[in-house]
Amino acid sequence: MKIAFINKYQFKVNRGAETFVSELAKRLSENHQVDILTRVNFTKKYDLIIPTNGRLQVFVTRLWTWITGSKMVVSGQSGVGFDDRLNLYSMPDTFIALSSKAFSWAKKINPFVRSMYIPNGVDINKFLPQGVTLRYEKLKTVLAVGAFTEQKRHNLVIEAVAKLNNVKLIIAGGGGNLKQKIYDLGHKMIGKDRFELLQVSHDKMPEIYKKADVFTLASNPSESFGIVLVEAMASGLAVVASDDPIRREIVGDAGLFVDPTNTEEYAKILEKALNTNWGEKPRKQAEKFNWDKIALEYEKLFKELI
Repeated sequence: MKIAFINKYQFKVNRGAETFVSELAKRLSENHQVDILTRVNFTKKYDLIIPTNGRLQVFVTRLWTWITGSKMVVSGQSGVGFDDRLNLYSMPDTFIALSSKAFSWAKKINPFVRSMYIPNGVDINKFLPQGVTLRYEKLKTVLAVGAFTEQKRHNLVIEAVAKLNNVKLIIAGGGGNLKQKIYDLGHKMIGKDRFELLQVSHDKMPEIYKKADVFTLASNPSESFGIVLVEAMASGLAVVASDDPIRREIVGDAGLFVDPTNTEEYAKILEKALNTNWGEKPRKQAEKFNWDKIALEYEKLFKELI
């Protein structure tokens, strides 16, 4: 089978969509010819194409697949909203929803398109709780990971941790234009001794998770998934996440939930998570999202379509 992923940002930034492409392509390439493209290739015919950037890209791809007789699968990396609405209107052969909520929404938006629920995943052999811990001996540490953008709402994490005593905050990520603003706010509200901002490539992330006692993500509830949640849990970390149906489905009983805009309550929940013995719950929850199993679901779907 000849498969092409299209992502104009691949090899330039490290976000959920880029991780989705690289992890799935790596596994599918064991049995199929897989290309990762940064734009539509009008000179080569594929059996199946997966565009990831939506909007014009997905409509151009749909037209090209109709001309060549290829199939098109769209993975809803954008989440419930305008972009994935357009993706559904492009009439893909299958639309992949990353959550049960997105699956129900997709069926209502375009009941004429086949929709399936297949979540994003984690490499459970790369992100491990074992190994040398890099945690700070004197301070318990909260870790947040994500691009330096408004959507990630790192300011809420800073405001919450600032209300706690003897707790360190690390924010790690890359991309976005708010790095300096986040850095300045963290130093102002928490102090340079308890705040650290790191720009880290994805291949270095396993060791970053080993610096923390608890992981948190305050992203806007519209976020489609949050691969960093399952990476953190695979690394043995409990999670404090936004209280919405998607995050509850991902985290399960391996963490706590809060409205992060209520920073007083957010601080209390972080403290509770830091003082709870989570045992193996995070790791067991992460194993449900093993990329190896998820790749088999995609391969089964692709074979059905072809």
